[in-house]
Amino acid sequence: MDYVPRRLTDEIEAALRRQAAVALLGPRQSGKTTLARRIAGSRDAVYLDLELSEDRRRLEDVAGFVRANEDRLVVLDEIHRAPDLFPELRGHIDEGRRQGKGTGRFLVLGSASAALLRQSESLAGRIAYLDLGPFDVLEIESDADSVTRLWVRGGLPPSFLAESAEESLRFRRDLIRAYLERDFLQFRPRAPALLLERLWTMLAHGQGGMLNLARLAGSLMLSARTVNTHLDLLEGMLLARRLRPRHANVKKRLVRAPKVYIRDSGLTHALLGLGDFHSLVAHPAVGPSWEGFVIETLLAAAPWMTLPSYYRTSNGAEVDLVLDLAGRRRPWAIEIKRGAAPKVSRGFSIACDDLNAERAFVVHGGTHRYSMGDGVEAISLPEMAALLRDS
Repeated sequence: MDYVPRRLTDEIEAALRRQAAVALLGPRQSGKTTLARRIAGSRDAVYLDLELSEDRRRLEDVAGFVRANEDRLVVLDEIHRAPDLFPELRGHIDEGRRQGKGTGRFLVLGSASAALLRQSESLAGRIAYLDLGPFDVLEIESDADSVTRLWVRGGLPPSFLAESAEESLRFRRDLIRAYLERDFLQFRPRAPALLLERLWTMLAHGQGGMLNLARLAGSLMLSARTVNTHLDLLEGMLLARRLRPRHANVKKRLVRAPKVYIRDSGLTHALLGLGDFHSLVAHPAVGPSWEGFVIETLLAAAPWMTLPSYYRTSNGAEVDLVLDLAGRRRPWAIEIKRGAAPKVSRGFSIACDDLNAERAFVVHGGTHRYSMGDGVEAISLPEMAALLRDS
């Protein structure tokens, strides 16, 4: 399998035809640059990597640079390293519209969605956003070995495609170090790398657990507010996810704290020092790791504007993942099991009734799809992802 991004080429081309600027967002090493270079190579374009000082110098006179390239697609990689560019781009976009050049002017790449969104507020109505995540099960061979490899190594292409498990783990450990020593400091200059590493590792150990800011703050000897700020950073850089609880119109006590996941399973395992499948399945985090992997896989496949959540009551009724799909009045309920012969828990059945779920599934680690009775289907992860993609 070649190390190239997959699915977004047509979407980016379509977005460039309707908007002046397109932002491609995704974590580091997810393939944004490779994809952008492929698109740039298919047309008259100029590519600048804003991590390089010589490319940043080319933008010291932004107006002159844009005028010199007004008929070319300008690709700006790592745009968050030059946030002052956004107001400049707005002026050139508006001028281009007055001259009848209103689309396909700029393709910008960013690894920190929240920061990029804040910086690009001045481009409202002038920019389209597209997400490029790591590999998922719909982009690889869907046999059991490949799915296991994706789970263990994660979906970042250099990790998944590495020649050996050792090489894959080394890449992920180096990437974590790069985040701690460079990337995080750009957005939180006074955040100590050691504290961020401890927080990140604690989240890996507690993968899928309820967010308890007070407990984390006590362990790190920080205020709850500071911990929440650091968690915002991890989430904004597309490394962590807070899965919100879903409220239902029932007279039951509901759990209201979000659950927290590290989004890429390979990074979870690297933080835990787990380099291969055998060490993973012997670790207490194996179940939560699989749950997080399934959730990220299904959200990557889900239709646009799908709203994810989980549901839990104080009496134990629970749905691991609730999906409110756009255009559907009733949600889909999903329970996640690693074994190939799952059983429906009583708590899941009760929760499905509470939610008035349209469809209910148990996503398992096997390959078969079959009815489990009472409207619940057992389904493999690749089949569930394909079902969501096509829904």
